[in-house]
Amino acid sequence: MPRTSFDGKAVVITGAGSGIGRAAALLAAAKGARVLLTDVNDAGLDETVALVSTAGGTVLHHEAFDITSEDAVTAFAGRATSRAGRVDIIMNVAGISTWGRIQDLEPRHWRDCVEVDLMGPIHVMSAFVPAMIATGNGGHVVNVSSAAGLFGLPLHAPYSAAKFGLRGVSEVLRFDLAQHGIGVTLVCPGAVDTPLVGTVTIVGIDRDNPVVARNIGAFQKHAVSPESAAASMIRGVEKGRHLVFTSADIRAGWYAQRYAPWIYHLVMRQLNRRITRILTQARAAEDA
Repeated sequence: MPRTSFDGKAVVITGAGSGIGRAAALLAAAKGARVLLTDVNDAGLDETVALVSTAGGTVLHHEAFDITSEDAVTAFAGRATSRAGRVDIIMNVAGISTWGRIQDLEPRHWRDCVEVDLMGPIHVMSAFVPAMIATGNGGHVVNVSSAAGLFGLPLHAPYSAAKFGLRGVSEVLRFDLAQHGIGVTLVCPGAVDTPLVGTVTIVGIDRDNPVVARNIGAFQKHAVSPESAAASMIRGVEKGRHLVFTSADIRAGWYAQRYAPWIYHLVMRQLNRRITRILTQARAAEDA
């Protein structure tokens, strides 16, 4: 896969209002990219635009909307292309997360994850990639999946449904788009201390439960920063890598899954038992 420079490129970034998306916008702009930004949160998006501009970067266009709306994405693509002339790099970062046991989940929980985390990126790629092919100037597509798009993490079924799907789409496009000189990078973050940690829905459990809060705190201590995750992502694009990890533990898990599956199975079983204990403790605390 060809290496891709950000210098002078027009880069679309979704989920730019916070977390990895904001960090990616700042880093891409610092590398000379002209960025086109979107997020569902208009206040957060405005703050990112201000940060990029203050740092001397160039924001060609920004617009707040919901990527689950195909019409909104298509309209954004038209305005973005008009401002930029052409778009060179697409970075699908926006996402939500819902966790829960299958006996607690409702269809809407599955549907919400799939609509935002899978169909959202599909809308963006459908709106931009055909024009990238037509111009014949190559380009790059970046899709942010997750460790939950690689591993059978406990309670992650709705999130994994979407993130495994995005991984599959990226694997196909990796080869489909190679003939057009368009690279495809799949990013699989592990723990990242972003606002998503504070908004993840845990169905059937009160997030304010002290047991849950304590374990979320432990997760955040283990997590890498959004800036570190964004740096890994952009470095992967620059080096022409298809698969990018943002932390060593996820890389180790990927290799264990492929080359030492018994280790992967052992770790997943242990992790599942641990999460079951936490849920039991949390429910006991709520009943006390």
